[in-house]
Amino acid sequence: MENLLQVGAITQTHGIRGEVKVFPTTDDVNRFKKLKNVILDTGKEKLDLEIESVKFFKQFVILKFKGFDNINDIERYKGKNLYVTRENAVRLRRNEYFIADLIDINVYNEDDGLLGVLTDVITTGANDVYEVRLEDGREVLIPAIKQCILEVDIEERKMKVHLLEGLLD
Repeated sequence: MENLLQVGAITQTHGIRGEVKVFPTTDDVNRFKKLKNVILDTGKEKLDLEIESVKFFKQFVILKFKGFDNINDIERYKGKNLYVTRENAVRLRRNEYFIADLIDINVYNEDDGLLGVLTDVITTGANDVYEVRLEDGREVLIPAIKQCILEVDIEERKMKVHLLEGLLD
């Protein structure tokens, strides 16, 4: 399991005092109010950054990090991702999972026959949709609803599903 979970991506600087616009990749954008630290992946290293202030602007979060006080300090991190450790992640309710934990999980049918591997989670308005690459190379989209997702075992890396009629056509 991944120890780091992505919460956002720096899209650009905001003003000249070291603030950045962050596109949130978390379901709960208000979690940024409670965050004290994030991990910035520069591509070469991971920096532990202390959050000094949080504001919201349209669909973005405006973050100011301690020690980054002008645009020149922070500009080089545009396009970089922000993460939190699993310990600092939001608490999940029953039958909720982190997308990072679902990717590459083995997907089985009701008879325990291997269907394939979950390759992507598509977030829609009503419910998520799981993209599964079947053993024969085809792909199937499975709605993440209780009628289809029968069991998920993150530790065993196994998901059992019921395929509704017509999904494989």
